[in-house]
Amino acid sequence: MHKQLTILGIDPGTVIMGYSVIWCHSTRVQVLDMGVLKLSRQKDHYERLQLIDEKVTQLIKTFSPGALAIESPFQGKNIQSMLKLGRAQGVAIVCARRAGLRVTEYSPKKVKQAVTGNGNAGKQQVWLMLRHQLQLPHEPEYYDATDALAVALCHYYAIQQPVLASTSGKKAWKEFLAQHPDRIIP
Repeated sequence: MHKQLTILGIDPGTVIMGYSVIWCHSTRVQVLDMGVLKLSRQKDHYERLQLIDEKVTQLIKTFSPGALAIESPFQGKNIQSMLKLGRAQGVAIVCARRAGLRVTEYSPKKVKQAVTGNGNAGKQQVWLMLRHQLQLPHEPEYYDATDALAVALCHYYAIQQPVLASTSGKKAWKEFLAQHPDRIIP
């Protein structure tokens, strides 16, 4: 892994977009910023996309991240919602690429697996694990912010342990737990 890296995490959305910025140095992770962009007041979908562009651009200018970690859209039944979500994700990706950032996409299941050890974990389980790992002071108003933090942390874990990120099975999981006892909640 790089000696230090700032990662922008995005949980894309067209009603609420979660974002986070973490600074990683060796084995230390510090949350620099975390929050949501509320888009529900804007009725026009294209105005929402413009606001996403402005927010992501502002985060990149403020924190100068080296990478964007973004959650991939889940497979839903509503095609229109999926299209809108894909557009929101695309806007964030274009902002990152325009600034020269590396972009990595993670499925919600992969993010939950990396942070909690359970790919089917609920949003509150993800929050509790993040609170434990990063000593976060309070629960956010929206879990979209913690989802963005989780995807950024997932990227940190993936680049820290690239072999473990690509392997599966009980042996890899046991090795991971043996190497990271601090990630086990008693």
